[in-house]
Amino acid sequence: MALLFVGKDPESGDHGSPAVWVDQETKDLVIQGWTADDQTTGESSQDVPIPGHESVIRVPKRMVPLLREALRVAESD
Repeated sequence: MALLFVGKDPESGDHGSPAVWVDQETKDLVIQGWTADDQTTGESSQDVPIPGHESVIRVPKRMVPLLREALRVAESD
């Protein structure tokens, strides 16, 4: 697996932060985000059950440009 780093939360400073990568082989997006709070997890699980091997994450709006770039990379051949 070869991950291409797209970027991290521009307001995070030098510590851990939400970030986005693209797996260059599968074109999957790999996203590090904030663990969703109980209210968010509870509300989202009403639409789609959350199995034990998955989790809900929250990515700040300011990272939308990074997600767009990751999608562009993933869709390119």
